[in-house]
Amino acid sequence: MTIPLSHDTLILLEQFHQSFPRFYAQFVSTEVQLQNLKFAYQIYQQRCAVLFTRLESDKTVLYFGHRNSPFLMTDIFGVLAAYGLTIHNLNVYGQIKAPMLVFLRITLTRGDAPLTDKLAENVKKALRETLMGKFDVETMLANEFNLDSPLKKVDTSFYIDRVVQLPSLLVEANSEPAFFYKVMRSLSQEDLLVISANLLVWRGRTRLILYLLGANQNLIPEHLGHKIALSIQERLGGTTVAS
Repeated sequence: MTIPLSHDTLILLEQFHQSFPRFYAQFVSTEVQLQNLKFAYQIYQQRCAVLFTRLESDKTVLYFGHRNSPFLMTDIFGVLAAYGLTIHNLNVYGQIKAPMLVFLRITLTRGDAPLTDKLAENVKKALRETLMGKFDVETMLANEFNLDSPLKKVDTSFYIDRVVQLPSLLVEANSEPAFFYKVMRSLSQEDLLVISANLLVWRGRTRLILYLLGANQNLIPEHLGHKIALSIQERLGGTTVAS
């Protein structure tokens, strides 16, 4: 049974909604809205990232909140790749107005099993230290993966989502352990902020739709977006794409 919210809470949520993309309140459950609001308050109080893990069925869910930046996703997914974790589901809730916070819910396993308590603590510690510049993800990943090796059968496309009215980039390629890191690193090189995401993994292919903002938190014009999509496809696939 849904617990009715107080008038004051409803007012806070309404104010909170205004910094998110269009239809955030309709697309996101009240439970998630309240959790994101709680995280935002913790970030304001603690002046650092908020993160915790929770066991759900046979998987571990990582919850994360922090101020958004072009390199934030690279750090997060670099740590997950460094620990050999498989991503099953991804929810991203990013603000499009100050203070530009972003909240993630990532469903994870390692070797088809949820993370042990010790591993979960190590991952959270590595995330914190990476954000503070104390953990070199790139060096650790370079020992496990050839970070310059191309993804296989890469396809990208850019469009403006007419519902949420945000620039959107579709990236699809054969699934591999460092897929998310390579995609996020490529986005950071274009100085792009990830605001939301949809993920589908099917028959060995990973399909990721990313809702983005450009440099200085601005909307990306379509002509520039198409150039960015081609540049990312070339970078990820290791080939020259005809324009």
